[in-house]
Amino acid sequence: MNQISSALEKHRKLILDAERYIWQNPETGYKEVKTSAYMAEQFEKLGYSLTYAEGITGFVTVLDTGRPGPEVMILGELDSVICPAHPEADPITGAVHSCGHNAQCAALLGIAAALKEPGMLDGLCGRIRLCAVPAEELLEISYRTELKKEGKIKYFGGKTEFLHRGLFDGVDLAFMVHTGGRLYLRKGAVGLVAKKIIYKGRASHAGGSPHLGCNALYAATCGLNAVNALRETFRESDLIRFHPIVTKGGDMVNAIPETAEIETYVRGATFDAITKVNRSVNRALIGAALSMGANVEIVDSPGYAPECNSEGMNDLAEEAAKIALPHRTCTRSDAIGTGSTDMGDLSCIMPTVQPHCGGATGMAHGNNYQISDPEQACVESALWQLTMLRMLLENGAARAFRILENFVPQYTKEEFLALQDSLNDCGDRIEYGTDEAKIRL
Repeated sequence: MNQISSALEKHRKLILDAERYIWQNPETGYKEVKTSAYMAEQFEKLGYSLTYAEGITGFVTVLDTGRPGPEVMILGELDSVICPAHPEADPITGAVHSCGHNAQCAALLGIAAALKEPGMLDGLCGRIRLCAVPAEELLEISYRTELKKEGKIKYFGGKTEFLHRGLFDGVDLAFMVHTGGRLYLRKGAVGLVAKKIIYKGRASHAGGSPHLGCNALYAATCGLNAVNALRETFRESDLIRFHPIVTKGGDMVNAIPETAEIETYVRGATFDAITKVNRSVNRALIGAALSMGANVEIVDSPGYAPECNSEGMNDLAEEAAKIALPHRTCTRSDAIGTGSTDMGDLSCIMPTVQPHCGGATGMAHGNNYQISDPEQACVESALWQLTMLRMLLENGAARAFRILENFVPQYTKEEFLALQDSLNDCGDRIEYGTDEAKIRL
């Protein structure tokens, strides 16, 4: 512990400067140009050779101990959220790191710097992969849909995209530490399907001839009300969440809206629950369009898998916290969080854990979120992660091999990506005829 602490202490300024720079330059997913470039520059100054994600942001790099063993990956997320009401949000984009990813990146940079110090790899075996990954926050669905259409990405989440591109090939175990208000571990989190919903009506003069139009905004409002009427049918154990935003409600006030657009998720604790509820949601959305004589295009895209942290990795994180941060209290829960993360995708195929450290105050994704204690959020986070890494790869990687032996993956990489691909669905859902209409859920 003295060796790890000393290595981090040497690079304290680098870590804390990174936290402030990234906080002051927030960028949303697949747009993290400045953030990715800053991180890459710092890594290269430390002597790392980087493998970049072609055409998008982010990179990976690998340290080889020179001794055979498993490969462990540590990640930091590059992207911000959007909260224009935050006093420190970007005045043009509304982007702000009220997600704490800036602290994650600073901790990752500290880990990278510490691992270059003499003696830090002594006694370890295997390989260490460090990843600066884009686009964890699943937002701006319309923008990411366009990136998919252009062939620039295949998946909305950065980790899934990196997985698809082979940037995680060879990784056996993975972890990262999320920034929050306290030190805790949980069992996992819900998954989601991402939805873009486009109601299609007919424009006409709103004052002179509204009877000749078909109001897409009214149809969208009916659709949202219809889904709200379903909420009492959602089972509490499935942890369903549906939280739409209207991104377009018309083009001008004196015209009946021809199109109305909605972005939303259907979240749930299992793939089965998500699939079942998503079908019910689609039925309600389509019924509303039918009632108005409108049409509706529904674009369903794979979001994130339900996260299931490995018990062995949770045990590891809990023990490492007691060793690295004995002055702090670490709580552990069997609860399933109702936020979502693309770490869930990795948890389907390898042992993972994503505990939370302290250092932040305010509401996550809210207008009062701050990194109030960068020491906890960045330096102690890096200390905790380096301790986990050492526990995994010391003594011939006995701990890592034991975790792998007891882990049963839900899918292979190929099976998981095939499952994700099966969730893609798009197109108009109503075909009008003379006397009847055909619908497709």
